[in-house]
Amino acid sequence: MKLHAALTASVFTLAVLMAAPALATVYTFTDASGVTHFTNVPSDPRYAGMARVPYRLSAYKSVKTSSGYLTASDRYAPLVQKAAREHSLDQALLQAMIAAESGFDPRAVSPKGAVGLMQLMPETARRYGVRDRYDPAENIQGGAKYLRDLMRKFNNDLSLTLAAYNAGEDAVIQHGNRIPPYRETLQYVPRVLTLYRQYQRNVR
Repeated sequence: MKLHAALTASVFTLAVLMAAPALATVYTFTDASGVTHFTNVPSDPRYAGMARVPYRLSAYKSVKTSSGYLTASDRYAPLVQKAAREHSLDQALLQAMIAAESGFDPRAVSPKGAVGLMQLMPETARRYGVRDRYDPAENIQGGAKYLRDLMRKFNNDLSLTLAAYNAGEDAVIQHGNRIPPYRETLQYVPRVLTLYRQYQRNVR
């Protein structure tokens, strides 16, 4: 899967906006081709205002210092390749998500109870037959299955799929099939997309 040029450009715009310590209003719309656009200068009437939120990236490792992720991913490359092949996903996308979700730490646990490389919640693990969320192979398989289902549900709109993985599919639907204006989700989506581009350059 390749990111649309317009989406790629808009992702960097959003990332820059969110790096600023001040509050900012971000506008977004998804066009007829399924491309989600972001801007702080809404020159098109299709943009809809999103809520003001304090953008702080302190809880996240800077994408600029993510080179360590590229090395860490080698350890799980065979498992990622297998899951990507079996579920028709881009290997680079799975790597980007694991980097963003857990930093390739299979023992990672979030404050909300998500566990493992792809940070599976208990209900998601049960849904996809994952018995041991700490097991890298099971965790990656469960996360890949969930990601594939989300992509089908949101018509392969990658931004919405990632937002649903982070905030929940119901949250995306409740916000009119748009990225929910949650601080964590607004940070997560461009972060994964940026990592995705980095992994695409490194996957052979």
